[in-house]
Amino acid sequence: MSGHFEIHVNDVARAQAFYAGLFGWTYTPMAGAEAVEYHFAEGPNLSDALTVGMMRQMGDSPEAGGPVRGGTMTFEVDDCDATYAWALENGGAEALPPMDYPGVGRAAYVEDGEGNIVGFVTPEQGAA
Repeated sequence: MSGHFEIHVNDVARAQAFYAGLFGWTYTPMAGAEAVEYHFAEGPNLSDALTVGMMRQMGDSPEAGGPVRGGTMTFEVDDCDATYAWALENGGAEALPPMDYPGVGRAAYVEDGEGNIVGFVTPEQGAA
């Protein structure tokens, strides 16, 4: 494994549905981690080099609309604007609307409804 990050949430089922719709992820419970409802995510944008775990938050979630509370996750998507619209229609909240970044592409960030910030980018044609 090259990289792993965890998404901490209060409502595991709700968060799983949000990320399944956003990125097409599916989940496998981790044996022996039932107390924290730990699940491994699988799907597009994930590989042996980048893995994701989701678990029940230990304590209260950060207040919605507050400043970034830690690292952000950003994934490549086919259509930044469509992904952003889907997120807002399915429990996400605006963190940074879609914008063009020369040499990079079009990117946006949303809150996932659980106090986490997630971003997505549609690379500019020819951008590395």
